[in-house]
Amino acid sequence: MSDTFRTLRSLRRALRQLADAYALPLEVRARLVLSISSVAGRELRAGRTVRLESVCQPGSKDQPTLLSVSLVSPASRRPLPLAGLPLAAQAVCDTTATWHVPAPEGTETPPDECATPAVHRSESEELEQELRASLARVDAFTAEHRILKHELAETNSGVLALYIQLEERDEQLRQAHGQMLQEMEKALRPPPLAVDGLELAVHYEPAHTHDPTGGDLYDWFHLPDGTVHITVVDALGHGVTSTRSALNVTHAVRTLALDGHPLAAIIERADEILTPLDGELMATVLLARINPATGELCLANGSHPPALLVRPDGRADFLNARGRGVGYPLSGSDKVLRTRMEPDDLLVLYTDGLTESRRNPIEGEARLIDSARKRSRDATASIPGAVARDMRTVVLHPDDTLALVVRMGRPGT
Repeated sequence: MSDTFRTLRSLRRALRQLADAYALPLEVRARLVLSISSVAGRELRAGRTVRLESVCQPGSKDQPTLLSVSLVSPASRRPLPLAGLPLAAQAVCDTTATWHVPAPEGTETPPDECATPAVHRSESEELEQELRASLARVDAFTAEHRILKHELAETNSGVLALYIQLEERDEQLRQAHGQMLQEMEKALRPPPLAVDGLELAVHYEPAHTHDPTGGDLYDWFHLPDGTVHITVVDALGHGVTSTRSALNVTHAVRTLALDGHPLAAIIERADEILTPLDGELMATVLLARINPATGELCLANGSHPPALLVRPDGRADFLNARGRGVGYPLSGSDKVLRTRMEPDDLLVLYTDGLTESRRNPIEGEARLIDSARKRSRDATASIPGAVARDMRTVVLHPDDTLALVVRMGRPGT
């Protein structure tokens, strides 16, 4: 087929007849008519004629039958405008554009050889027919979208319910895990120690709620001579691994202390025993020995924060004894610091999580003095927890925290 046209009306009529002859779907017909009319309109308004050519290319097993429709404007002075068309076109050259449209099977016969006569309708009827087809397609898409939206909502609801169930299950597992670790942590702590003339209390707070074990550990026990030995350890790291390290240190210290080793030598000897077994072990250690009868206090320190001694009149002093912890170079306490606790004196032993929660240890030590003074007249059992709450109102650096207090009693109490 090849015809020349001077008006859009005649061009559209020919296009619709061609589409009907090849039984193209109404939506495809509408897109083809609108696209070719849009391209031809500029040429026709400029007074140039256009030519419409069509050919049907029979399909094969793997390729569909194609109806190729070409618009030719021999006198066009610039390339035909093909951008943004409802049906994409292929530019053959500046004056020719071709549309390839899949044709239904069995429509390879050219229009002039078709047995079925063309049905003549007015252009408004043709437009209404195309509009109905487009609206029907839109309605079908709308209905499909509604169904898909409903299915998606149901799927999302199911996924959300599953997510909630998984979250609940995960929380149950976290709680069970935390409870198990709490029980293990309690089992690792020494039992309460009853001492005539001394009151002892301790508070432990993990860095993370669901990881209640850590490297902050303490130990207390009676020595054969009646003195009370206290060990405070802060092993590097968090969780079960650091707990194991701290536990190894406390067991080594207990064994050495009960075996009669001098307080000054225990940290160094513990290092000699443990570091060959665990090259990664690093722990700070503070050792305290108190004679309940006389109040004599001895301290050995291995890289640990100093003990704080608070007097009944409000005087507070850090008891600094230098040394290096287990796993550190030249491990051991440089000396044993000796002093005396008087009745109602309060000794505070702690790990750095208490004073460094805001990353400034100097500011933390000042706040610790204020808190210990304020709490010094409280019941001994409540003091460690109260001090920890005072110190950790703002936590910028989460860390395991241990606070242990010893109050010296009055004679006869």
